[in-house]
Amino acid sequence: MTGTILNVVAILLGSALGTFLGGRIPDKLKQTVVSGMGLFTFALGIQMFLKTGNALIVLGSLVIGALLGEWWKIEDLLSQLGSWLEKRFNHANDEGEHSNYQRERFIRGFLTASLVFVVGPVAILGAIQDGISGDYRLLAVKSVLDGFASLAFSSSLGIGVAFSAFPILVYQGAISLLAAQVQAITTPEMMNEMTATGGILLMGIAVSGLLEIKKIRTGNFLPALILAPLIVALLSALGVQVSLP
Repeated sequence: MTGTILNVVAILLGSALGTFLGGRIPDKLKQTVVSGMGLFTFALGIQMFLKTGNALIVLGSLVIGALLGEWWKIEDLLSQLGSWLEKRFNHANDEGEHSNYQRERFIRGFLTASLVFVVGPVAILGAIQDGISGDYRLLAVKSVLDGFASLAFSSSLGIGVAFSAFPILVYQGAISLLAAQVQAITTPEMMNEMTATGGILLMGIAVSGLLEIKKIRTGNFLPALILAPLIVALLSALGVQVSLP
């Protein structure tokens, strides 16, 4: 789990520096930086989506995943977690009361950063590589990128970004610990469809959380990341071949 620990430390350091510098950075500059991160995230999402060998698998994963996500109220649960963390750790104004703006800003920072850092093939592949062979180079690269991203996010969205380190620790850590089992059951086709589905989620994060074009309950699509490889496995069991791009 060395790579995951590095990733967590990078996010915490980047968030601390971004929060410290936030008051010294002009609002227009912060907005521009976050918009730049949004454009980059959207472009990265497109690149990831193009790895699909069958777009219908991605579509099916998203539709079923959205139904499950809405049923389980994943976005609401994440928001409640962010709200609890904000009340527990984030100090309010001098009167000891939390303004709606502070709470919404904290939750937005937590949700946006958590989804951006969790979604993507590097988190999965890097965690598997780290767990199997102890080679954490891929996660080290991700740590550098996440560190700069958390600096940019926290300068505009505040300390909530730092708490995205906890989902990273649980998610990547669990994959590393189960790496041998994960490697044994996954195929390149399964990973490609998971990557492509993650790309759609990244585009949703960019449109909703970063560019603020349209509100999308992106968290409710998270089950799609698990469904995509499961659909590939089901099709393979039925004798339907899923091609590589």
